[in-house]
Amino acid sequence: MNKTFLKFGVVIFVSLFFIVACGNENDEGGEETGEYAVNGEVTLDFAIWDSNQEPGLRQIADAFEEENDGIRINITVNGWADYWTMLEAGATGESLPDVFWMHSNEIHRYASNDMLMVLNDQVDASDQIDMANYPEGLVEIYTLDDHYYTIPKDYDTIGLWYNKTMFDEAGVDYPDESWTWDDLYDAAVALTKDDGEQYGILTPLHSQEGYYNFVYQNGGTIITDDKVSGYDDPNTIEALEFYINFVREGLSPQIFGDAERATVLENGLAAMGFFGSWNLAGFSENEYMAEHFDVAVLPASNDGGRASIFNGLGNAIAYNTDHPEEAWRWVEYLGSEEGQRMQAELGIAISAYEGTADAWVDSNDLFDIEVFIDMVEYGQIRPYSNTTGVWEDRAYEELNGAFTGDKTVEEAANDAARVMNESLERED
Repeated sequence: MNKTFLKFGVVIFVSLFFIVACGNENDEGGEETGEYAVNGEVTLDFAIWDSNQEPGLRQIADAFEEENDGIRINITVNGWADYWTMLEAGATGESLPDVFWMHSNEIHRYASNDMLMVLNDQVDASDQIDMANYPEGLVEIYTLDDHYYTIPKDYDTIGLWYNKTMFDEAGVDYPDESWTWDDLYDAAVALTKDDGEQYGILTPLHSQEGYYNFVYQNGGTIITDDKVSGYDDPNTIEALEFYINFVREGLSPQIFGDAERATVLENGLAAMGFFGSWNLAGFSENEYMAEHFDVAVLPASNDGGRASIFNGLGNAIAYNTDHPEEAWRWVEYLGSEEGQRMQAELGIAISAYEGTADAWVDSNDLFDIEVFIDMVEYGQIRPYSNTTGVWEDRAYEELNGAFTGDKTVEEAANDAARVMNESLERED
């Protein structure tokens, strides 16, 4: 084991020991971790962070168990923040789940510290996994030094969700591919009520489902090819000015908490919001969203620039799992055409396997979700480096002042560039 993770301290490990050892249970749907062997069977602990995907993944796990007698899958769900706390404690205490989701923000830290099983030999020997069947950019994110550390699970883009009822009441045409930033702004003004009970749009402090899209539509960047911050790029600042201005003018509520964002739409507080394709299951199950909402492609900049942040997840295996063969069989099944098609047909996420995206579109007739596939054409890989989680959090702290009005947008952007470059300079 690479001892770098020990720097996070014995305190973290001790304080979280009972959570990791006894299983995690929280308001996101966590359930107790089963024993590794029950009546001669092997139980694999499979950790995820999205409770909306758990029911569908449970169906996939049931199908896998039927085909693989003697292997049971125990799905443990933790919310985003708790998930990474759990995983960090597991890495420190050598008690990682057997199989778990990996994100572009964290892949370098876990892979470079030897926390993940290298999967090259398994891929080479598999008749079900061929990396050529997945988006090249997604494979690249999770490959370090020619080593495969995950099998791609899904990909995603960001759409403009809008309340049809509110649009109808205000006499505003629904958004479509002809919309530009000007159309977005005009609609937000028309849909905002002076009494504060209805905002025209939701533009929170959020990167992937927020201002990143506008930055790239405007020809700006978050990180350059030379690993330098792009926050102080004039095009980036201009995009941030446009995005943050919705809050400044009272057209958007001032929201900072990630958990609050979806409730703003679900409670009828805002007429428009930017959310990723992975929200489909949760939005479909929400009666208010199902009745009143639809989704469109993101507006282009006034100069015609288009972008939608493109990202995706991978399924990883712990370097020290007690059951490497069984864990690989599960990950192989999840990444196979059969498993990926089932994921798409169940509407869990846009499956990464080539040719299965249409099954995801056909899985849902409530919303025009084909727009998420349409935007892949101009998808922009989510900006990342070896320390994304560090500099992204620090940039958030500096940008916060622009949303509250304590700083000008330019001041906040320059401060974000400074702290981001400090982090980048310390990268391995």
